[in-house]
Amino acid sequence: MYTPHSFRTGAGAYARIGVDTGVMSASPHQLICMLFDGAKSSIGMARHHLSVGDIGARGQAISKAIDIVDNGLKAVLDAKTAGPEGEALVANLSALYGYIIQRLLYANLRNDVQALDEADGLLENIASAWREIDAGPART
Repeated sequence: MYTPHSFRTGAGAYARIGVDTGVMSASPHQLICMLFDGAKSSIGMARHHLSVGDIGARGQAISKAIDIVDNGLKAVLDAKTAGPEGEALVANLSALYGYIIQRLLYANLRNDVQALDEADGLLENIASAWREIDAGPART
């Protein structure tokens, strides 16, 4: 009636529904946090695959992290919305995301765990600052 494959498929579908529901009900701020979490998770998976020598899986995990940073985090930067005061911040974040992407590409090409660690650390610094925005003073 149920095979091990159907359990994996069912569990995967259940997880996707949970993620989809979370995305649909998330605020824009929470969506950005989810992007950071996804990129960091992909880097963690890449680190694992690198340690066990699984080149294909490592490449897929790094590609996913690059996609999240480039087409998620970097793509939503908007200098026009930031206004004159925020233009420099947007430009700096865009450059930093570009650098993170370069480090991820380097890690993939050179099997370099230090480049993965550097990209992960930079993302964590930005993510922790982003989370602080939402965790600001309690509203009364």
